[in-house]
Amino acid sequence: MTVRTRFAPSPTGYLHVGGARTALFCWLHARHHGGQFILRIEDTDRERSTPEFEADIIEGLTWLGLAPDEGPIRQSDRLELYARYVARLMEAGRAYHCYCTREELDAMRDAQRAAGEKPRYDGRCRHRTEPRPGVEPVVRFRNPDDGEVVVDDLIRGRMVFANAELDDLVIMRADGAPTYNFSVVVDDLEMAITHVIRGDDHINNTPRQMNIFAALEAPVPAFAHVPMILGPDGQKLSKRHGAVSVTQFREEGFLPDALVNYIARLGWSHGDQEVFSRDELVALFDVADVNRAASVFDNDKLLWLNQHYIQRASAAELAPALAPHLRRLGLDLDGGPALGDVVEVQRDRAKTLVEMADKSVFAFRQPTAFDEKAAGKHLRGDAAPVLRALREAIAGIESWTGDALHEAVEATAGACDVKLGKVAQPLRVALTGEGASPAIEKTLLLVGREQTLRRIDHALDWIAAEVGR
Repeated sequence: MTVRTRFAPSPTGYLHVGGARTALFCWLHARHHGGQFILRIEDTDRERSTPEFEADIIEGLTWLGLAPDEGPIRQSDRLELYARYVARLMEAGRAYHCYCTREELDAMRDAQRAAGEKPRYDGRCRHRTEPRPGVEPVVRFRNPDDGEVVVDDLIRGRMVFANAELDDLVIMRADGAPTYNFSVVVDDLEMAITHVIRGDDHINNTPRQMNIFAALEAPVPAFAHVPMILGPDGQKLSKRHGAVSVTQFREEGFLPDALVNYIARLGWSHGDQEVFSRDELVALFDVADVNRAASVFDNDKLLWLNQHYIQRASAAELAPALAPHLRRLGLDLDGGPALGDVVEVQRDRAKTLVEMADKSVFAFRQPTAFDEKAAGKHLRGDAAPVLRALREAIAGIESWTGDALHEAVEATAGACDVKLGKVAQPLRVALTGEGASPAIEKTLLLVGREQTLRRIDHALDWIAAEVGR
């Protein structure tokens, strides 16, 4: 048997981190068993489904490195297939037309509630043989009246549902559109899905779907229901907790490998190990090891993991990922330092690419103003002769290297008979406008010779203007 899993989102919203984790578990299970991972777009909700949301889902999965082996396959392209399966159930007496109006259904349920009964369809159209003039019927699945449905869930264990608690669900609407519980069965059957891994909000759908499989005399896939992800307050993870969509995490400067590593650990573990490569996840992941309890999203741990990946990724990988964050700040990257050099200088100083970009503005643009506290402390009158001496030393450097720049700064400190900080700090403020930056020789490397000389001149003019007041 070839293991085949599927991720089947509805394009009615952006790819949520919970959906991304489900997709990851499906992808890992397929990869672990040498199988296939299928992307199916469940877009039969015509009013809420949009191309924008579908594009976001595909883009998010691609960014995470969870490209499907097949798909995207859209349910909206398969309506004739669902109609054929409905006809098959009708012919077998396992489905029937229902002509009940909305008002009649509401009255039925109100009466059941008043009698203290569970609201449900009472099967009144099961034996109807004549159409009802002026009413377009829906099609209902004829659920078994007795017996049980046993779900041997790979995560939650055995769950038993009484058929008497399941009513005759609608499988095709009056306009010919299939309902969720029917279309997914047809798709899973046609796509030879062996394992359905999805959120535990689908548990109540599972016995209904298993009965449809049985009515079609089709093999039933294995089911695994993944618990939800909670925010730190114990409530379902939502926008009020911060970033929840995959594209938002990307915009906030997280790396795909870090997010994949983190969401893999939300509900699954392998000993005390926290950091996993893709190959390790594929080798070690077993859906049966997923916890039954809900997981709590910890943004601090994600930030820690992201910094870990930033520190260990190659500059060639990080540079193109950093570029859009720099451009978002209005920076012109042409003529500035090589992005790989920026990464090497800043990788230990940032937890996200957004933070790295924010801390690297000085490398591409001269500061428009000096931090008041830093300038007041380091750009005083006694800093002017030091900066002049430093300017002369730097202007004469033949090779713009870290060692040469460090030697120039040290030599200036010796020539001016001051401590190294009395040279480095005024220079740092002159170059960046701030009192903090990478090591001074690294800062100089990023700014470059021409800009360094220009910024020192600007700082000297500023000191002259301030001292002259």
